[in-house]
Amino acid sequence: MDIVVCVKRVPMTQEVDLEIDGTGKDVKKDALAYVVNDWDNYAIEEAVLLQEKFGGTATAITIGTEDDEEVLRRALAVGADRAIRIDPGDLELDGFVVSRLLWQVIKDLEHDLVLTGVQSDDDNCGMVGIMLAEHLGLSHAAVVTGVEPEGDEATINVELEGGMDEVSKIRLPALLSIQTGINEPRYVSIMGIRKAGKKELKVLKVEDLGLTEDDLTPRTVVEEVFLPPETEGAEMIEGNASTVAEEIIRILTEKGVTV
Repeated sequence: MDIVVCVKRVPMTQEVDLEIDGTGKDVKKDALAYVVNDWDNYAIEEAVLLQEKFGGTATAITIGTEDDEEVLRRALAVGADRAIRIDPGDLELDGFVVSRLLWQVIKDLEHDLVLTGVQSDDDNCGMVGIMLAEHLGLSHAAVVTGVEPEGDEATINVELEGGMDEVSKIRLPALLSIQTGINEPRYVSIMGIRKAGKKELKVLKVEDLGLTEDDLTPRTVVEEVFLPPETEGAEMIEGNASTVAEEIIRILTEKGVTV
């Protein structure tokens, strides 16, 4: 089974004071630490688990600068066979452009499965996997929490709202966007790091991919990024049940909520 897994290096924004940059369209990232996107971490592990069970190859692919090779080397260290970095140069990247870049490379690779994370920690759009499936002409499923390939199809579990799961079959080849919790990503071992240094890491420049100007034109325009407004603390309502209920009704009425 040949598997391609798409990964991304993202800034850690938890528990830090974010600042808007000079353009007003992004946050300052110079002082932020970077890690593999959480959802992609599970996708990498699932690709390696399937490769170990069924044989074949696992290829990790990312879009970014030389610094972004960090996530590819991690994928190689945990068991991926090879890695590819697409150098976008000065391109403006949105979900559409990213999906076209990935499509142009993946379409020429052997693949029974293409795995992505459900979304990325930085923009949380969750669109790349589905658009990539459309470009590749693959059947697809999103928010996948279980995969069991068998022959030319796979049984998959998909997380639904309300804590429910859907179990269905999907024809291979297919693209699946992987949800966190599908597995337990392994730690990178010293032996894995040593082996990773001997595996192939290929770099492709965007100008060599043969894409058209339309392929590389963003469909999403960010007009402004802003921090959420500060709000006052919670109001604590005290008293017996009747008093509390009356106060809640009064507050809702003042805010124009129909009771």
